[in-house]
Amino acid sequence: MSKRSNIVVQKYGGTSVDDAEKIKRVASQIIEKKKSGKSVVVVVSAPGDTTDNLISMAAGISPDPEIREMDMLLATGEQQGIALVAMAIHEQGYKAISFTGHQVGIITDSVHSRARIKSINTKKIKKELTQDNIVIVAGFQGISPEENITTLGRGGSDLSAVALAAVLDAHVCEIYTNVGGVYSTNPSIVPGAVKIEKISYDEMLELASAGAKVLQSRSVEIAKKNNVRIDIKSSYIDEQKNSGTIIMKEIKDLEQVEVRGVTLDKNQIRMSIVGVPDRPGIAAKIFGELAEENINVDMIIQSSAHETGINDISFTVNREMLKRAVEICGRIKDELKARDIITDKDVAKISIIGVGMRSHAGVAAGMFKLLSDNNINIEMISTSEIKISCVINSKKGKAAVKILHKEFCE
Repeated sequence: MSKRSNIVVQKYGGTSVDDAEKIKRVASQIIEKKKSGKSVVVVVSAPGDTTDNLISMAAGISPDPEIREMDMLLATGEQQGIALVAMAIHEQGYKAISFTGHQVGIITDSVHSRARIKSINTKKIKKELTQDNIVIVAGFQGISPEENITTLGRGGSDLSAVALAAVLDAHVCEIYTNVGGVYSTNPSIVPGAVKIEKISYDEMLELASAGAKVLQSRSVEIAKKNNVRIDIKSSYIDEQKNSGTIIMKEIKDLEQVEVRGVTLDKNQIRMSIVGVPDRPGIAAKIFGELAEENINVDMIIQSSAHETGINDISFTVNREMLKRAVEICGRIKDELKARDIITDKDVAKISIIGVGMRSHAGVAAGMFKLLSDNNINIEMISTSEIKISCVINSKKGKAAVKILHKEFCE
């Protein structure tokens, strides 16, 4: 690997900057990194509940606000955060300058609310670093080729930070959170959850996509592609004691670990198109039209048509995509003369993840038996080399986490 630059990218989430005292603490932490001889670029989220409050305000005006205007609105939250952090750094006697995503040249595609970063112009950031400034960048946002403000989706500040670390060839990307690391499961469900000291990109990507809320999955994809080391740390622990979790290339000693983590994702809706003609091209039409609207489908199952020539297709989507998915599937249902569309909101996805599963047989069978023995019905199954996911009733979700964690991670 080529030698990295002297730049460190740090990211602070909304809970780290939700009042004046916390902002002052963050400023002191940033300055300490600067004092260590590093050039520092900081990505800041909207303070506290700012984004949720803006969404609520918009909902009070319109039940279905235009997504371009929502991006215009939500991007203002991060602008508050960066200005306040810059002020706190100035107050402690150091130079800092804040920029929106647009100002530093984060160019995205034209998809509002879930934009993808296409390029970043580092010229302005590098110029400010040479003038001894700490550079503060608004997370979660960019600008489209048409010069519309765009946002990067839930957890988008993680994506902003890792993308900046990649293009700046940063020494490390430090993500500061209120949990201070990646755990074997959600500590609020299992108090005895174990903090993972080191984890591979592949495992972290699967954990993030399966519902772990520590990092946005797209940020892990960029980190893996560009070999960006990510350190997840606590915003509330002194640096000397702040070991956190390191996300990096596959760790050699992981082979002996069957399961690294258990996740629960309650942000899932199961949709079924019932009575679909069984002929070539039907699945391509359904999922092609959903993809055109940038609706990501997770798990898919199709029933066997047998002699009837009719089957059912079921799949899961994120809860926030439900309304648009129903509209699209309603149109498709009429075109295909399908019988009905059924949605089930009372589902959750339970997953176990671990690189060691590649070389250990019987993990899936063990998972299925545990769920069966505890009267937890499996409605859908999806697997990869290092992940097994099951859709279950959401009311059984926490119980499933506790059972699987006790068996595989304790």
